[in-house]
Amino acid sequence: QVQLVESGGGLVQPGGSLRLSCAASGFTFSRFFMTWYRQAPGKEREMVATITGTGGTTNYADSVKGRFTISRDNAKNTLYLQIHSLKPEDTAVYYCHARSGSIVYWGQGTQVTVSD
Repeated sequence: QVQLVESGGGLVQPGGSLRLSCAASGFTFSRFFMTWYRQAPGKEREMVATITGTGGTTNYADSVKGRFTISRDNAKNTLYLQIHSLKPEDTAVYYCHARSGSIVYWGQGTQVTVSD
């Protein structure tokens, strides 16, 4: 059974930090290109960061460059998103996404709320 389970979200003040995790199971994690997406209320889902199977190449949306860091631990089948200097506009549900060719998996999402 394939699962992607996000965790680590919550309520944080502006300027704060969080680390999101995505635990993968049921497939060969290291073979999958991984992406963090987010969807804010009333907005379309957007790509936040991507990472190749080996972790050797990463890519970020302009809005998060310098504040977000994507990483993975293939031994633990886990994807991470370290977030610093959070802003209210980072408030969204954050999803992890796995892709290998035409095979795609989504997690259920974790809520991040940035507010005083």
